[in-house]
Amino acid sequence: MKVLFIARATLYQSPGGDTIQILKTAEALRNLDVVVDIGLTTETFNYEQYDIVHFFNIIRPADILFHFSKAKKKVISSIFVDYSEAELLAGKKIRSFLVKIIGANKLEYIKAVGKAILGKEEIRSRKYLLKGHLSSVKYIHQHADAILPNSYSEQNRLEQALGKTNAYIRRIVNGVDIKKNIIPNKRFDGAIICVGRIERLKNQLMLINVLNTLDIPAYIIGKPAINDTLYAEECKKIAKPHIQFIENLPQEEVFAIMKAAKVHVLPSWFETTGLASLEAAYYGCNVVVSKKGDQEEYFKNFAYFCKPDDENSIKEAILKAYHGTYNNAFHKLIEETYTWEQAANQTKQVYQEIL
Repeated sequence: MKVLFIARATLYQSPGGDTIQILKTAEALRNLDVVVDIGLTTETFNYEQYDIVHFFNIIRPADILFHFSKAKKKVISSIFVDYSEAELLAGKKIRSFLVKIIGANKLEYIKAVGKAILGKEEIRSRKYLLKGHLSSVKYIHQHADAILPNSYSEQNRLEQALGKTNAYIRRIVNGVDIKKNIIPNKRFDGAIICVGRIERLKNQLMLINVLNTLDIPAYIIGKPAINDTLYAEECKKIAKPHIQFIENLPQEEVFAIMKAAKVHVLPSWFETTGLASLEAAYYGCNVVVSKKGDQEEYFKNFAYFCKPDDENSIKEAILKAYHGTYNNAFHKLIEETYTWEQAANQTKQVYQEIL
């Protein structure tokens, strides 16, 4: 079986949870004797040589549609993120205004066309320009052979937002890279950490406002998102000296930090899984997350939940997590349920079903 993964153009330039998901799923599938190539949406491929073309991020139809009709069998890991609340409540003033006036989907269309005009990103599909953003997302949803949400919650949101589909639907877990030989990095003993791209969606600015009031060493670990560099600069500008920024690290070094830290906080406006939080939970952190998106399905009663628009709620959750004891039952649950081996096995079963 030969499979082509097609991912967003900025997959390596601006790494995120989908970067980890794509690279680790591919690696685990290769261990199951599936041939997997990874390409970017800006490339062109010999589609005939692949049994399946597997896409990621259904909310990026301008990237996907050019390749979509050329594939024999089309699978999409939906990663169905909803940016509307973040745009409305935490976005730049003009974007918040536009969301109120024209809605999030029309704003996404304007952004995609604007980037194309400015030469930042290419729109290779005339179909996207004719259909618009939401209709393009619905088209992919309705014409894929299989759709792979990361949770039942995401599956329900897809159906509510996009309607019914004849595609084969299967929940595929997100995973953690299980490493047994990670040595804790003692420099981060008892620290509060936040791992992830620095962007409005992940709400680091409000988190830093809260951390400024706590006399606990804290670290913001991650690169600024390509389109949110000013937001990242604002985060650095307001942070007190006990809050440090670490641009980017190899994954195993991040795991070593997680093994030493006390709390991992990601008060996002939306997460399908919250992959960094799941990793932190496995490697020994108490985790603080919001209930936005699909995180409750993964974190159940093992996390400390907060409201992303409420600094008191974030602070209260952090302090509870900081003074709480680590629950080994969650570590065991992750090891048994949320691994890339599990994700690959489930994905391969879907490939076999649709072939």
